[in-house]
Amino acid sequence: MNTKIEKLEHILTAFYQEKQIPAHLSAATVYSLMAGGKRIRPLLFLELLEGFDVELTPTHYLVAASLEMIHTGSLIHDDLPAMDNDDYRRGKLTNHKQFDEATAILAGDSLFFDPFYVLSNADLPVEKLVKLIQELSFASGSFGMVAGQVLDMDGEGETLSLAQIEQIHRLKTGRLLTFPFVASGIIADKSEIDLEKLREAGEAVGLAFQIRDDILDVTASFEEIGKTPGKDILEEKSTYVALLGLDGAKNQLTEKLSVAKKLLTELGITDRSDIFKMIKQLEVK
Repeated sequence: MNTKIEKLEHILTAFYQEKQIPAHLSAATVYSLMAGGKRIRPLLFLELLEGFDVELTPTHYLVAASLEMIHTGSLIHDDLPAMDNDDYRRGKLTNHKQFDEATAILAGDSLFFDPFYVLSNADLPVEKLVKLIQELSFASGSFGMVAGQVLDMDGEGETLSLAQIEQIHRLKTGRLLTFPFVASGIIADKSEIDLEKLREAGEAVGLAFQIRDDILDVTASFEEIGKTPGKDILEEKSTYVALLGLDGAKNQLTEKLSVAKKLLTELGITDRSDIFKMIKQLEVK
C-alpha cells in the first residue's frame, strides 16, 4: 500500500507544480492534499482492481488521483467558518487558518474542477471514460456529496430518524466511497449485475465509514482523529450514536461491514487484494 500511496502522491503534487498555476493556489491545494490523509478512497479503487486481477497502470492512478482531489476539496470546504468551522484537520491547521478564507474557497474549487481534467487524460476507451465521469459527477454534486452536506446542515438542531440520518450519509459520505467500487467494475469489464453488487458493497462501506466517524467523535481524542472531538454534540447533530447509543452504533457498523464483505466474496475478489484488510480496519472495538 505504501508504494501505491507514493505513486498517487507523486501525481497529485506534480499536477500542481505546473508553472501556469498561480503559486499561492498551488501552495494551498498541495497543503491540503499532503496533510496526511490515509488515501482510503483511491486505495479502495486500486485494491479492488487488483482483486479483479487487473494489472495496475499509470492510467489507473490518474483515476485514483481524481477521486482523492475531490475528497480533499470537500474537506477544505467542510472546514470553512460557514460550514463546520473547524480549526484543525488531520492534526494540522485547516486550509483557511493556514492561508485565508478566500484562498481556501478557491483551492477547494480547483480540487473540484481539476479532477475532470485529470480523468480526461486517462488512457481508457471513450465509453469507459464517459461512465467514470458520469459516476464521479453523480457521487460529487447535487445527487451526492453536495446534497448530503446541505441535508446535514439543515438537520442541525433537529431530531432526525434513522432513515433521515442514513439518507444524509448515503449522499454526503457514501456516494464518494461507492465510486471506487463501481469504477473498478467499469474498468474490469464487470457485468451490470456485478456492478450493482459493487454499488451495494460501496454503499455499505460508505455508511460504515460514517458510523465509525460518529463513534470516534465521542470516544477518541484529538491525537487519535486529528480534529476536534465532540463537535457533533456541540452542533446538535443527529448521529448514529445519538440515536442508537454507542453499542447500537457499533452493531450497525458491524452489520454494514458484514454486508460489504459478503458481496465482495460473492464477486470472487482474489487474494492479490488487501481490500478485506482495509475493511477490517474500519472496525471499532
